Amino acid sequence: MQDFSGITNWIHTTLLSFMPGWLTLCVECVLIGVGLLLVYSLLALFYIYFERKVCAAFQCRLGPNRVGPLGLLQSFADMFKILIKELIHLDHIDRFLFALAPYLVIIASMIGFAVLPWGNGLQIIDFNIGIFFLIACSSIGVLGILLAGWSSNNKFTLIGALRSGAQMVSYELSIGLSVVTMVCFAGSMSVGDIVMAQDRLWFIFSGHVPAIIAFMIYMIAGTAETNRGPFDLPEAESELTAGYHTEYSGIHFGFFYLAEYLNLFIVSGVATLLFFGGWMPFHIPGLDGFNHVMDYIPSVVWFIGKAIALSGIIIWFKWTFPRLRIDQLLALEWKYLLPINLFNLVLMVLVITFGWYL
Repeated sequence: MQDFSGITNWIHTTLLSFMPGWLTLCVECVLIGVGLLLVYSLLALFYIYFERKVCAAFQCRLGPNRVGPLGLLQSFADMFKILIKELIHLDHIDRFLFALAPYLVIIASMIGFAVLPWGNGLQIIDFNIGIFFLIACSSIGVLGILLAGWSSNNKFTLIGALRSGAQMVSYELSIGLSVVTMVCFAGSMSVGDIVMAQDRLWFIFSGHVPAIIAFMIYMIAGTAETNRGPFDLPEAESELTAGYHTEYSGIHFGFFYLAEYLNLFIVSGVATLLFFGGWMPFHIPGLDGFNHVMDYIPSVVWFIGKAIALSGIIIWFKWTFPRLRIDQLLALEWKYLLPINLFNLVLMVLVITFGWYL
């Protein structure tokens, strides 16, 4: 399989050949930042187009089809439109917190991007508590939503923020327990170690029943964590206008819009990492010829392809199920998902202890 570490090492060596170490580090950080922003923007544009097409298919429509071939440039047109939109300045708001909130949401998703294993040798940072770091940083986003709802000084935004706080704090428990279940199975919190542990067989297959249960709960909780339907109560249009970002306009509203789609990719990327081998190809023990062919597919294609496929399932949820009430949403977590998750964690420990795995 192609290893991108050779390319990154060549770039590092080339920069060191004509500049000091500290300047090399600064240049590499700038290059990584620019690369992340570029990938961030392109993925957001792709997801906007992707969801519109999926939604159109469910509703027997065509979706975007006018701007560019097959409507491919519609997302770019919308991006330029929102960039030139006027920022409306409101009275009777907390101006500092109002302006800070969208940046907190964006920063949380950007940090999550840095930990994902994009390919063999294409991970920005990998250390022994990588999964813990990812979960900790992803929880920053709820602060931005709460600040947006409270600082807007609007009853609709405040209700949306309170709903979001209750929802995201609740479902973080299920996400955390699902992640801990798979971390126990992997025996490490290092993102790189988790991927390498699946070189023979992905965890969704080798982990048997506990891995399947953990995956199902993770997908449900991940959908709720990203405020997507049928768990989109914080921005329920029929009840709260637009929820916590009702008072935002221009690029500030665009930040919330982008963060929702990129959080969708991060949730799918973590599911890919924990259950489907990250960038690791699909291998079947004993079929060396088949495994060799799978190794020819670039690792980046494996990771992004798996993440987009899982994102398609989450989008499918939104356009299939009706929106839940807030009491139903919280009852689903505290009465069902959380007890099942705790039982599943104990079951995974038993599977590991007695060696009931492939």
